[in-house]
Amino acid sequence: MSRTALLVIDVQNDYFDNGSFPLWNTEQVLKEILNAIQTAKEQDTAVVLVQHVAESESPLFAEGSEGVKLHQAILDAAPDAPIVTKTHADAFQETNLTQVLEELAVDRLVICGMMTQNCVTHTAISDAADPYQVSILPDACTTREELLHFIALEAIQAKVTYTDIQHAFERVN
Repeated sequence: MSRTALLVIDVQNDYFDNGSFPLWNTEQVLKEILNAIQTAKEQDTAVVLVQHVAESESPLFAEGSEGVKLHQAILDAAPDAPIVTKTHADAFQETNLTQVLEELAVDRLVICGMMTQNCVTHTAISDAADPYQVSILPDACTTREELLHFIALEAIQAKVTYTDIQHAFERVN
């Protein structure tokens, strides 16, 4: 039987209005991500949070800063979810993500988060993601501007599928 994990990438304070690098459409995307987390929990789907942490001198996601923290709404929605800490765009690179997914016995990944053209796509097309059936929730991702979001999704469409929340966690036997 197939098991899915919802991978929520970099929904951190720096990307919101009071952060150091606000993105396009963050409040609507946050609602979509929270909806995905709720749906995942209802379907007994694993939720894994990913957090980018940079050196303390960095202008973005500086270790120990308010901006590096995962958005409180995400932590409230998935309080028991494992948190994978990363320093590269690819959430698999030099992290324990593969180990976490193996422990959860998943073979499908549904990805959402921030930024579409960087961490979302780099994780989705990572060589380490090859063992998984990967799909992205386009409405639950964002970046600096709408056009860049759509260009990024278009660029990787040959390698991943796109889905909506209603179909993302359907059981596959």
